Amino acid sequence: MSATNKPDRRLTVADIHSMHADGERLPMLTAYDYPTARILDDAGIPMLLVGDSLGQVLLGYDSTVRVSMTEMLHHTAAVVRGSKRALVIADMPFLSYSSVDDALANAGRFLREAGATAVKVEGGVRSARTVEALVRAGVPVMGHIGWTPQSQHGMGGKVRVQGKSRETARALLADAIAIQEAGAFSMVLELVPEQLAASITSRLRIPTIGIGAGAGCSGQVQVITDVLGLGDFSPRHARKYADLQATIRSAAEAWAADVRTGNFPGPAETVRMDEQTLDEVLGRTAQDRASADAMASDGMGLGAGIPLDRDL
Repeated sequence: MSATNKPDRRLTVADIHSMHADGERLPMLTAYDYPTARILDDAGIPMLLVGDSLGQVLLGYDSTVRVSMTEMLHHTAAVVRGSKRALVIADMPFLSYSSVDDALANAGRFLREAGATAVKVEGGVRSARTVEALVRAGVPVMGHIGWTPQSQHGMGGKVRVQGKSRETARALLADAIAIQEAGAFSMVLELVPEQLAASITSRLRIPTIGIGAGAGCSGQVQVITDVLGLGDFSPRHARKYADLQATIRSAAEAWAADVRTGNFPGPAETVRMDEQTLDEVLGRTAQDRASADAMASDGMGLGAGIPLDRDL
């Protein structure tokens, strides 16, 4: 299946496997809302990840750990509504898969309530049993190894590349094999040395999606705000393709200036009504004036221009 000849329906895990088998590199972007999902879907992005990164880039939290299932379901449903063809993957938030039972219940909610196509689970060997249970239950799973943000406190707190030593590199190889054998259809490799990520990719049957892991992966994922230039921080592994922060600020400043000078709204943004209808509403017709004059002559004391009861 070529990138320009995809079916006119929502993509499935089988489609992703077909693209991978055909040698296509797989782009994936995060999406957190309806309008962004529409744009990315129209752009032909085959996979949209509703990442728990929304906690930091959209909700202002200090880490992904703060993100709840309720919030993830809310944003995942919006992305599903905004897309027609992309495979939508929902990030399982912190502690939502701490046991197999929790994982099954919460993954089921993502598919049933929010309409996601798949879920993403962090962790390698330690998460393999959970991934296997989900896959057996019919839930497509994307793995995530390397730097796993939900485990940041247990990994020293500071974001850093994983797998640079012999021991940690071998552990990542074991993680990758465990997640593949558990049935995941793909996996994210985050902050892994380029050579190691390429070696892992070459040893797997399933596609790898890199972020800060070099060009040797089967595909790449980026946080959409980094790509669009929104926010004050851009990680080394990101490339800014637009500067929407400056564009939005400039637009807001221009609009505010027009409001202050009275240039907004103008005729193009203003709706007018029929003047005769307005005269009738406000009691300014000839009949209204005659009635008002008659009432004034009778000592009623009502002036012209006041609507009569029958007009209200």
